[in-house]
Amino acid sequence: MTMVSDGSNDRSAREADAETPRHVAVIMDGNGRWAQARGLPRTEGHRKGMETVRRIIRHASKRGVGHLTLYSFSSENWRRPAEEVGFLMGLLKYFIRRDLAELHSENVRITVIGEREDLAADIASLLGEAETVTQANTGLNLVIAFNYGSRDEIVRAVRILAERVARGELAASEIDRDLLSATLFTAGIPDPDLVIRTSGEQRLSNFLMWQAAYSEFVFSPVLWPDFDEAAFDAAIDEYNGRERRFGGVGVRQGAK
Repeated sequence: MTMVSDGSNDRSAREADAETPRHVAVIMDGNGRWAQARGLPRTEGHRKGMETVRRIIRHASKRGVGHLTLYSFSSENWRRPAEEVGFLMGLLKYFIRRDLAELHSENVRITVIGEREDLAADIASLLGEAETVTQANTGLNLVIAFNYGSRDEIVRAVRILAERVARGELAASEIDRDLLSATLFTAGIPDPDLVIRTSGEQRLSNFLMWQAAYSEFVFSPVLWPDFDEAAFDAAIDEYNGRERRFGGVGVRQGAK
């Protein structure tokens, strides 16, 4: 007798074979255009985008992603209108105050990368609190790139190493890729396997330029407020269809 499969076993087999990226980094783009298309102020796009942040964090955790880096606020974003910047700061504070306890209960660890020296005291304090409260957690590492710019990050690392050389603590000949990587904000975090940018734009915008040297890129046409679990899964499916060679030949896509 011939049995007709309902496809569930096939789906299970595909999911078992699928490679979950260890580190996914996301450039969350399109909030302003989402709002503009609906005749709404840009701030409403950011508010809706924060709902997407919550969904994607939880979905990435369920999928077994080890590190999820979100480009939340770049060092160039301070050039935006003061009203919009103020709204974004308020949204960040609201997110931490509202969601920190829940993320902590779900074993999520929060890491913040970016410059903090000139941040307002209340913002710096909240970011530090989020890291301190969750530092012992062993689940998803949620990396928030805030006041972050990759060029500034690299310059900062080079300056730190140059100062060590000047103090006689380090020989210039000892500086290599591993040492520079260990001096970046992302020290101890594996390079992203997959970088997703939403809204259809196809550029890095000063995000993880050193770390993304061998990342796979997926440029989704979906605006960030509309980016859902299915869109995230589709990006991972596309990643799984790639062959990652890391400059060599014939390296299987999932190799670490």
